[in-house]
This record gives sequence, structure tokens and C-alpha cells, in this order.
Amino acid sequence: MGHPVAHSWSPFIHGMFAKQTDQNISYGRLDVDPEEFSQAVDLFFTDGGKGLNITIPHKQAACLVARYRTPRAEIAGAVNTLALLDDGILGDNTDGAGLVTDLTRNLGFTLTNARILLLGAGGAARGVLGPLLATAPESILIANRGVERAGALAKEFGMLGSVHACGFGDIDVGTPFDLVLNATSASLQDTVPPIPAAIVGAAALAYDMAYGKGDTAFTRWAKMAGVGRAETGWGMLVEQAAESFTLWRGIKPDTKPVLDAVKSR
Repeated sequence: MGHPVAHSWSPFIHGMFAKQTDQNISYGRLDVDPEEFSQAVDLFFTDGGKGLNITIPHKQAACLVARYRTPRAEIAGAVNTLALLDDGILGDNTDGAGLVTDLTRNLGFTLTNARILLLGAGGAARGVLGPLLATAPESILIANRGVERAGALAKEFGMLGSVHACGFGDIDVGTPFDLVLNATSASLQDTVPPIPAAIVGAAALAYDMAYGKGDTAFTRWAKMAGVGRAETGWGMLVEQAAESFTLWRGIKPDTKPVLDAVKSR
């Protein structure tokens, strides 16, 4: 459920999960205007629906329709997964878990003791900060066009680890970061935040949470800047979907063949 949602790969991904695990499900797309969101959720579950994925721009509104929320959804202040319980709706946020799984298992990156630069201070950044900090990185620096918003996010999550904030133009380039995560929407406009090339090095991983056909503007920029590896968010998309599928069906699918299929298409 989103607006727009026609581009979503979720039906393909969950269809593969269902076939792989012998689960009988029907999964489709619902384009819902923001002002009709809560009514649409009520109607979906009243008509027999069992679970929803929620995407832009409804993730914060989904927090309000959930009677219960998982701890990671509470921390994120956003919900991307709704599940029907006997006495209400459960809200979860699987984005951060999907990102961490893709980074650590699929890409072999070690987050513990890593120096992380997180670009952006919006909903995408908020959704992944908790799970990232749970891996015990050395530090996370949130850089944003508006430093006030980044500072507020750093203060909110500071109890979970070492989190700092700055503007794009104030990033300390003394030592390249181990991981640079793009959580801005810049790649959707085929642009890159105004960041210095020195933030990445030959040993760094640049990861764009956005995805598309081939490189994004951010991964193209990172490669030109000399980054060691550059990846887009296809793995995060598949892994967060697997977390949702497990919540609904009680069985964890094998994500590798699904990720291979998505990338090949």
C-alpha cells in the first residue's frame, strides 16, 4: 500500500517466497491517497486481508493505525509492515533489519566498530538507525542539508550509541569512512547530495538505499570518487520483504535465489 505503488517489486518478491515455501497467498498493489489511508487499512482487514506492506508516503501514518508496535517500530517512529492479530493490528518496521542483513550476510561487511556516514535525516534514515546502532559501530555521523533536523535525530538516538550530526558541507574528511549510506531521495531525481569525494576511500563501501536499473547517481558518483565497493538497495528490498513474510507466515524464506532473480530482471 503506497502512493504511487505501481513500480513496486513486492508482488514478484513475495510470489517467489510463497512458491519456495509452499504458502498459498495472494499479494497485490494498492494505491491509496494519504487522506484515505486509515480507512483503506480498515477496509483491507475487514474484507479478510491478513498483512500489509506499507511504503511511501504512509509509513508514519501506519504507526497510528497499529494497536501494537514492535520495539524497532517504536524506535523508528515508522511502520512498513502490518499484521492482523486476534485483538488488533501489529505494526513492525523491517527496513533496518533488511539493510543490516544485506550488508553483513550478503555483502560480507562488518558493521561492528565501523565508522558510518549516514546521508539524510528523513524517514529512511530514521528507519535504519536503531538496527545499525545495535551492531555496535564505532560511530554514526548523520549529514543532512538541514543540520537542525540531523541534530534532532542524533539527539533522539544518542542513547543507543555514538551518533553525531552535521551539514553536508561540514563533513570531516580527515579520514575516509568505512561505510557511506545514502538515505536521501536524491538518486530518485538522478542527483547526488553536495558531499566531498574524500569521504570515501579504496577500502570503503558506498551503499545507496535507493535502487534502479544499473547504477544510481550516488553509486556512479562513489565509483568516480574511488570507492572500493558501491551497491544499491536491491538486497535491502528483498531482505526487508523476507522479514515481513516471516512475520505473516511464520517461515523464513531463502532470499538468495529471489535476490538473484530480481537482479537478473
